[in-house]
Amino acid sequence: MIVDKVKRTPGRISRRAVVQAALVAGVLISTVDQMAAAVGPDISPLDPNDPTAKALGFAIDTTEVDAGANPTHISSQKCGTCVQFQGKPGDNASGCNIFPGHSVPQGGWCKVWAPGPGA
Repeated sequence: MIVDKVKRTPGRISRRAVVQAALVAGVLISTVDQMAAAVGPDISPLDPNDPTAKALGFAIDTTEVDAGANPTHISSQKCGTCVQFQGKPGDNASGCNIFPGHSVPQGGWCKVWAPGPGA
């Protein structure tokens, strides 16, 4: 058999092991980076005057959303029930996938709102 004729050199790392280790390292680094961005000390409250926030109709309080400018808005839609909200139910504020590096209040709203689990 051909496989029997191949000699393995002790101490050598196979190409497959290197590729697997690189993939695992990439996933771990990405996960740690995302977790740090979500709960890191650099997170600041989103300013409603931020250009992206304005473009997406962001409001700190869902009851203050301009219904004329946002006809799809429903008062039960809140950041805390959005799939983009990175916090747990009951958190007053948390990170948002739409506004990286900023926290949004659980009672806020923007045009990107989409129902999260349990909404």
